[in-house]
Amino acid sequence: MTWARSNGSSTANDEDSRMGVIRAEEAVRLAEQNDRAVITVAGHSSNVGECAELLAMLGLDVGRRHKIA
Repeated sequence: MTWARSNGSSTANDEDSRMGVIRAEEAVRLAEQNDRAVITVAGHSSNVGECAELLAMLGLDVGRRHKIA
């Protein structure tokens, strides 16, 4: 993707900054969604083994949270 700049405009930098914020917000939203799903699966599982199997089948990870810079 190319950006047209006139008179030293920082349009590309502003867009990159906004996209960074959007990506960070989305990462937080996805982590919260993952956490809710893990809790739901755990609450409906009969035992630890079943819970682990269901989490694996659904692609959920208990330790999925990542540090967001």
